[in-house]
Amino acid sequence: MTKHQQKPASFLERLIFNNRPAVVVLCLLISAFLFYQAAQVRPQTSFEKMIPLGHPYIQKMLEHQNDLANLGNTVRISVEAVEGDIFSKEYMETLRQIHDEVFYIHGVDRSNMKSLWSPSVRWTEVTEEGFAGGEVIPQTYDGSPESLDDLRDNILKSGQIGRLVANNFKSSIIDVPLLESYPDPEDQSRQIKLDYQKFSHELEEKIREKYQAQNPNVKVHIIGFAKKVGDLIDGLVGVALFFIVAIGITFVLLLWFTRCLKSTIAVLITTLIAVTWQLGLLHTLGFGLDPYSMLVPFLVFAIGISHGVQKINGIAMASGYTEDPVTAARMAFRQLFIPGMVALLSDAVGFVTLLLIDIGVIRELAIGASLGVAVIILTNLILLPVAISYMGISQRAIKQAREEASRDHPFWRALSNFASPKVAPISITIAVVALAGGLWYGQNLKIGDLDQGAPELHPDSRYNLDNDFVIRNYSTSSDVLVVMVKTAPEGCSHYDTLAAMDELMWKMQNTEGVQSAVSMVSVARQGIKGMNEGSLKWETLSRNQHVLNNSIARAEGMYNSDCSLAPVLVFLNDHKAETLEHVVAAAKDFAEENNREGLEFVLAAGNAGIEAATNEVIAASETTMLIAVYLAVSIMCLLTFRSLAATLCVIMPLVLTSILGNALMAFMGIGVKVATLPVIALGVGIGVDYGIYIYSRLESFLRQGMTLQEAYYQTLKSTGKAVIFTGVCLAIGVVTWVFSAIKFQADMGMMLTFMFLWNMVGAIWLLPALARFLINPEKLRQKA
Repeated sequence: MTKHQQKPASFLERLIFNNRPAVVVLCLLISAFLFYQAAQVRPQTSFEKMIPLGHPYIQKMLEHQNDLANLGNTVRISVEAVEGDIFSKEYMETLRQIHDEVFYIHGVDRSNMKSLWSPSVRWTEVTEEGFAGGEVIPQTYDGSPESLDDLRDNILKSGQIGRLVANNFKSSIIDVPLLESYPDPEDQSRQIKLDYQKFSHELEEKIREKYQAQNPNVKVHIIGFAKKVGDLIDGLVGVALFFIVAIGITFVLLLWFTRCLKSTIAVLITTLIAVTWQLGLLHTLGFGLDPYSMLVPFLVFAIGISHGVQKINGIAMASGYTEDPVTAARMAFRQLFIPGMVALLSDAVGFVTLLLIDIGVIRELAIGASLGVAVIILTNLILLPVAISYMGISQRAIKQAREEASRDHPFWRALSNFASPKVAPISITIAVVALAGGLWYGQNLKIGDLDQGAPELHPDSRYNLDNDFVIRNYSTSSDVLVVMVKTAPEGCSHYDTLAAMDELMWKMQNTEGVQSAVSMVSVARQGIKGMNEGSLKWETLSRNQHVLNNSIARAEGMYNSDCSLAPVLVFLNDHKAETLEHVVAAAKDFAEENNREGLEFVLAAGNAGIEAATNEVIAASETTMLIAVYLAVSIMCLLTFRSLAATLCVIMPLVLTSILGNALMAFMGIGVKVATLPVIALGVGIGVDYGIYIYSRLESFLRQGMTLQEAYYQTLKSTGKAVIFTGVCLAIGVVTWVFSAIKFQADMGMMLTFMFLWNMVGAIWLLPALARFLINPEKLRQKA
């Protein structure tokens, strides 16, 4: 027996194994409560959770959200005429019905909803008698050819071509601003949070499916944050199937690894209990599952299986010394509880560092993952060995463990050469070259989205096809950066203010990546031209304040009630990271040069402003988070092994994996964003487990007087199979995500697969090479 097996039982071991019935009953009671709570968990998210609320852009946007109608959380419904154009009685009647149907969907900000059928959408023209105007669709409209001709004329005079009406007149848009919370129809004093999945389903069933079936000549396209999130949640329902597949694959692999049906079932059940406890605790604390935290149950399952395999492997080895399952379970607990606890605490600390990122969904992911690690301590480190002490393991598994312990293993013997004086320098050289290559190529890694549309979804998804339709057919894209111009009350109509806004629009329109820019200046210039017989010479800003006041009177919705804030809308080609960075930099430069007393250009609102703020938070947080996670994991290792050399042996393979992971993301065209940033911390947190288990066994053999290579051979014999099995099992569990309907989940699956496998390879290959140069076996023997 090893010294770990011979050392006296700790207080915790005696407490657990002397009270095994109480442990089982307590776990059953906890399970009954948390199983009920887990059954209540529902997918949920909110607009505010997805954005960095502490960023100055977002704070300014929320401060002025009541003055920025239609510039926040909106959905755009484009109704296309498949044959012909929009000027037909049937099309206009369908558009009216859709407008009315959407109007009564709960969560819609009805006062700011806009389409051709909205009374607020008006036309103006200059006549010999002065200005004339009215509703685009007047009260006299009856669908006759004459009224349709009038409608065409009104649209041409409305300035809505390219905005509410497509440039080719084959479709028109309904702008649908949303309320994050709305009054309960049955109890007006109670507020209900907008359910994005339900809202998305209502758009599909009540709008797209219903009216496309009713009028085959109509095709409906829907884009917007709420629709994107609804599609994400629908796609993530398929996660349940992947979870079942992962359980099936894991069961087969566990059975092959353990050669024991009882222990395989025990590992699976205790791990599934951990997943259920984690979900139950989430609901108990008031959280739900959003598109990003849906991966947490997978991670909890993967981590649980990882530690369960180590436990079963330890019990099987201990069974070679005793026939009593209780004694074998206690010996394995004694040997593996400390390294297991350190590994799990390192996981938890790694996940907690995600709280440094000021984005709600990432913080909830961090909380969910940390809760999962906490329950694994109870289920897989405590409940599992207690369960095995009752069930025991099969004689076949015990026999195999004894044979494994007594015979020589050519495969492990070959791998032990990684610790030899000849191979170790070669391994270090290869690692340095890989590190340099990863650092060089990783410079291509970008912050933010690298694709048009919704990069969280596949390019051929319905949402992205709808988004592409809108981009191709309208002058105003779905990507809008809003610069807010603040003045004193009634100051937005002053010439100096309008001239500065005009200059900003000119600068932005001549900035790469910008489609167009619109503000109250656009209306004022048109109005002044109209008041001067439509002469192009007069399409400019007048210095006469009375003329300016008259010209902006028709710019409804382009300034707030007291004329102290006016938005400049900058429509972008896309929201790619480089586009946002370039455009925001231009707007910032202009603001810094032109801000003065009584006039302030404030960034930023609109979906592009939110994306820019998110990118800045991620760019600022990425390095801080990495430093924090490595610092936390390093401190845990230092406290455990009390050796800087040992800590370096465990940490350096993780560093190499992180750098190569960044290079892989750059190669695959995956940007660092809300969906991918957690992978970096998760990969480090989970990957440290391999190194901790391997080094703790290596150190125990070195203390017994073995040479480094022989100690590493014995380490591989005892825990190498479990480490390799765990890495492969974890990778197989998440590689199924590659087939997900959600692109960001497929990307995360690919990244986690790489990190799980490469962390395992690093622990097996690089750790012993580092130990050859950093560890002094003689000092370890003296401390023993």
